[in-house]
Parts: sequence; structure tokens; C-alpha cells
Amino acid sequence: MRVFLINPSHVSFGTAVITPRWLYVLAGATPSRWGDPIVADETLDPFEAAQLAPGDVVGIGIHTANALRGYEIGQLARARGAYVVFGGIHSTLFPAEAHARGGAHAVVRGDGDLMWATVIDDCAAGTPREIYEGGRIGGETFKPARWDLLPKDRYMWGSIQTVRGCPKHCSFCSVWRTDGQTARQAAVQNVIREAVELRRRGFRFIALADDNFYPVTLADMAQAARRSDPSHLRELEAVRAERFALMDGLAKLPDDMVFFTQITMEAAEDPAFLQAMKRARIRGALVGVEAVTPEGLKDVHKGFNLVGEPLVDRLQTFRLHGVHVLGSFIFGLPSDRAATFKATADLAERAGITFAQFVMLTPYPGTIDFEKWERELGGDAATVSGIPITRHWLIPQADRPKAYAAHPVMSPDEIRRRTQAVWDHFYALPRVWRRSRVAGTWKGRLAFVLSSKLYRQMYANTGIATDSARRTRSARVARWMAGPCRRLFTAAPMPHLEVPRV
Repeated sequence: MRVFLINPSHVSFGTAVITPRWLYVLAGATPSRWGDPIVADETLDPFEAAQLAPGDVVGIGIHTANALRGYEIGQLARARGAYVVFGGIHSTLFPAEAHARGGAHAVVRGDGDLMWATVIDDCAAGTPREIYEGGRIGGETFKPARWDLLPKDRYMWGSIQTVRGCPKHCSFCSVWRTDGQTARQAAVQNVIREAVELRRRGFRFIALADDNFYPVTLADMAQAARRSDPSHLRELEAVRAERFALMDGLAKLPDDMVFFTQITMEAAEDPAFLQAMKRARIRGALVGVEAVTPEGLKDVHKGFNLVGEPLVDRLQTFRLHGVHVLGSFIFGLPSDRAATFKATADLAERAGITFAQFVMLTPYPGTIDFEKWERELGGDAATVSGIPITRHWLIPQADRPKAYAAHPVMSPDEIRRRTQAVWDHFYALPRVWRRSRVAGTWKGRLAFVLSSKLYRQMYANTGIATDSARRTRSARVARWMAGPCRRLFTAAPMPHLEVPRV
């Protein structure tokens, strides 16, 4: 019996940006008595089902966007006599769908770190259960990743998770429902140990793949301090102290290491936290700006963000502390109008955002937006290829619409065209070259330009364009660019690097 772990994807680029961490965490959770698992990431190469044999165990992790491809693999694996196990955020939300569509023998809901070994043993005994409840495990029991199983020279960035959960309740996000609103922090020494292992293997750039790297805000602290019972304040202080201890540990790693994370806007109000990020060489952060109007922020339940010049100032605060922002914006909100697109592009430039992504509003399962959309459509949902659009992830890739929710004044195609235009504007070569000055050296500027163009090819052209020729061309260009780009981010391995004590 062999164990396979598969990350599904309809598009393979040959080289990937960030290591898919869950694959290697479950590889680390696989008991040694079953040998080393076979790890397959389809963002690199398509999976060949012919290698499967009866009795093998196939673990497939899916999120909503790649669920359909995951189900295709599951059916192929089951036809070859393998045990099929689904996990991931989408399986947690729709376990019955994984059984019906993906040929699942078992579905793991929630965290798989501790449950995976039980699932394998049950499959080996021929007695898999339909549902396993992994729950939400504590940070002290997070499993480390098996980075020794990484294929050589295929990824640009490593990845480490330092915290699961997010205290916010954004309407478009399901994380706070599936991972919870309590910060579950990994042990600091374990995080540092993984960072050292990645640097030993030549990774300089590491993504801190967290739901929210800043789980306790100054406003949270102030509110807790006003309570008569000080216990909640002490809990928040402990979480905050651990964040600072982690950043102190990262600061002890080699000077050539660079980290990137995901954070909320309120961190700009916390100079001490930003200074600690700078010392830890956390040079970039994805910040969910989402909307540039008060009405847009109300649409997404994100009233803690700012608009106008205060928003520009806040975004620039990150940069003043050495943290470059990857700004994330959503188009297609009910309050959006034609002028919103230009206003968003202008603000991104005025704020000095280093990278940006512009996504069209898609109602994803597990979110408030999805529940409202599904409720409003009721039994009147349109169908595409015989599939209701309320199950849009099951629509064949070639037929899948680019926008789903009806808009008060704009058609889906107008939203798509205007979104594509903002991508084209922001990533026009002259603008990218001007922004590349932040890199300093010529090699750094070249890396910046290539990364910008690659990011646009992977996430804009292949995802938004309706012209199949443009999508195919973009995927081909991204595949061609990815290899040279990877070499700009890696460095000579440091096999003898010691783990610092923190």
C-alpha cells in the first residue's frame, strides 16, 4: 500500500511560486510505517492516475476553485481501486458533495494534522469512515512539514504557518468560520526550526501562510482593558507577546532571508508591531483593502478600513516601516459604479502599493455573501452546462462564467472588462519599472519586473480573460517566465545552518 497526496489544478506551470504547505504537513503526519508518501502538485505537472494500484490511499485537498479537478482525480483513483480521501476547506463545507462527485471513501473535516494517521490506518484495515472530524487543533500540536520531500528547483518561495484563525468577520471570507476566530499560534521554536530547514535547502523567500498575522489589534486591547474582568485582556496580551517573540526569532535568522505575510490594515496603527516586522525582515504583506469607498466597505463588512486620503496615508505607513503592500481589491460590489475602477487604480498608485490584485466578487461557500446570494436566488438560479450557478465550482472550466452575482447597474461582462483594464493599467511595463526602484540593485529590479509580469500572467490573464487564445497564451508565457524567475529568488543552500534558540 502506498500513500499519495495530491494538490489538484487544471493548469500546470512547471514551476510554482509558493510551496503548497498542506501537502508537506500531511506528508509529515503520515506514519513512517507506511513509507514516504508520494506528493503530487498539479500546479507543477498533471497527475498520472495510471501509477495508482488497488489498496493505495489517495489524499486530495481541495478549496472551492479546484474542487472540480479534485473530483475528477478522485473518480479516477477510485476506478483504479484506491481509497479516496478528501480534505481541505471545501470538503469541510461540502462533505456529501465529495462523496457524490469525487468518489470519496472518506472526508476529513477541519484540521488533518492529527487525524490523517487514523484515516490511513482505517483504510489499510479496509474500514474507512465516511466522515472524520479533525476539528481545530491547538497551535502546539501543528505538524511540521516534510520539506525533504520537495522536488528540486520547482518552487520560488517556501511557506510556514505561524497562526490559524482570524478574529474578523468579512462577508466575502470563510476563514473565520472554518478556522475560527481565535488565534491558534504555532510554537515559536517550531516555526524557527522550519525556517532554518527551508534556508538549508536554498529558500531565501518564505511566505508566512497565515490567516491573519496580526490577530490582536490595539483597539482590541483597549476594549478589553475597559472590562471589569481582566482575563480577556491577559489572553490578548499573551497572544501579542507570542507574536513579538516570533518576530524576535525570525530576526536571528540569516540576513538574506525575506518573509511575506497577510495582515489587516489596523497594523498600520501599531508602530511597535511594524518596527518588529521590519527587524524580522517581513518585507511584504497582503493587505485586504477590498474597497475604496465607504459604501464598498459596508458591502463587505469591513468598516475598520479607511477610505480616501486617510487610506492612502495608512498604506504608506507600511512602506515607511519597510513593509511593501500587496493590496487586494474586490470589484463587482453592489455599490460599485463605472468610476470605482479608475478611483481604485488611482488610489493604488497614490498609496505607493508595490503589488496589487484586482478580483471580481465571487460568492464562495461558507461566506455571508454566498448565503445571501443563494437565499436571494432561491429556486430561480440560472444554469450553465446543466449546473446551477449557485454551484459554480462544478461548472466545466471552459464554460465557467467570470462573474455570478447580479449587479444593480453593470453587466457581468462590463465588470470583467473593467477589471481586466485595471490589471493592464497597474501592470503596464513603465509603471512596473517605476515601482521596481524599491528593489535597489539591478538584479533586484529585474526580479521585481519579472515577478510583476508573472503575477499578472498567472492571476489576471489566465483567470479573467474570456478569450481562450489569450488564456492559453498567458499560461504558456507564465510557464516560460517561471523558471528564470525562480532563480532570482533562491540562493545557495546552507546545509549546516544552526537553529537559533529563541
